[in-house]
Amino acid sequence: MAPIMDIIDARSGDSSALQALRQRSLADLPEHIEADVRRIVEDVRQRGDEALVDYERQFDCANFTAEHLVVSAEEIEAAYEQIPAAQVGALRRARENVYEFHLHARPRSWFEEFDGVWLGQRVTTVASAGIYVPARSAPLPSTVYMCVMPARVAQVPRIAMCSPPRKDGSLDPLTLVAAAECGVDEIYRIGGAQAIAALAFGTESVEPVSKIVGPGNPWVTMAKKYVYGIVGIDSLAGPSEVVLIADASAAPAVVAVDLIAQAEHTGDNMAVLITPSQAIAEQVAAQLEQQIARAERVTEIQDSLSEFGAIVLVRDLHQAARLANDIAPEHLQLIVEDPMALLAEIDHAGAVFLGGLTPVSIGDYVAGPSHVLPTNGTARFASGLSVDDFVKKTSLIWATRRGLNRLSSDVIELAEAEGLLAHAKAVQQRRR
Repeated sequence: MAPIMDIIDARSGDSSALQALRQRSLADLPEHIEADVRRIVEDVRQRGDEALVDYERQFDCANFTAEHLVVSAEEIEAAYEQIPAAQVGALRRARENVYEFHLHARPRSWFEEFDGVWLGQRVTTVASAGIYVPARSAPLPSTVYMCVMPARVAQVPRIAMCSPPRKDGSLDPLTLVAAAECGVDEIYRIGGAQAIAALAFGTESVEPVSKIVGPGNPWVTMAKKYVYGIVGIDSLAGPSEVVLIADASAAPAVVAVDLIAQAEHTGDNMAVLITPSQAIAEQVAAQLEQQIARAERVTEIQDSLSEFGAIVLVRDLHQAARLANDIAPEHLQLIVEDPMALLAEIDHAGAVFLGGLTPVSIGDYVAGPSHVLPTNGTARFASGLSVDDFVKKTSLIWATRRGLNRLSSDVIELAEAEGLLAHAKAVQQRRR
């Protein structure tokens, strides 16, 4: 039987076999998705709740009614009765870890005098935020606190959440508990592109928001792209990704389970091992076969690893770092003897996990940074979800007489060079 992941020899410097993995983007989505999303969003914009009910009946729950749209306080209380105390405790501790991490990154306003001109930046919060929490392939209560707690640190006054219902119309109880524990103000039982449309434009039951964040399937992602400009968005998330750099010090069984963990989401997740060790490459390939045979979600794992997985042999860790930067993955693991030395060569990654004792799972659930991270190579220019996504920064300028006189000659010179004479006169009339 052929191995689940190909071993690609890139030691000569040729990495063309990785091109398909590096170039995944929204452009790869089937054309009908964009047309479907445009139709759904405009329909919700025009018909409001009536359209939401129709789409929820079509996609999620056949018996859905308008009364299902808003989750009641009684449902949240009932959800607590279904969740073991150990899960609630773990959720609360994870929530606090995320809050504390983002508290350290909270931006501040400032206003200082520079030779006659006062300059500064005023930080204000967005008026409201909408959190989208996927649930169709599996419930993701961790996404609730990973999205909500940065907004809470930013002191967003109103936070709404949308998540698709199950076939019986209910929501995952741990997701409801997570929303309550994080202080979500409104919970809507809506999924897909129709949820994004409702958050952007509002309906009879759904109040519109200023910014929408959170991952989702291609329809959700395309809908966020479509409504951008009406509302703000965090990013256009694609399938989850990991690049793992391992040297001869790595444990093959650990490397294999980390690749499998990333591959089990949805069947289109990228998982790439880069190593200068032929022995590690071969041992990990063997471990994958053994561990997949005992794994859950086998179909998703096999689809991800066979279509979007690879084991790449490189000359050394320097070449490994260059390849990783070229891919700019969502998650980058450095399971090497000296991870801090290798980190100095890493420029592009959503999150970096250092050493053999730091699986991506720690970041996914409890460490503190949000697990909503840039995908599809966008880590070259984008960052993970943070407090910055929920604030606005307004520049402040206040010139004194001395400051105006100091700057006026340069303003006049540059404005006249651009042919904008009224700009120059605005300074000239004030100058003494």
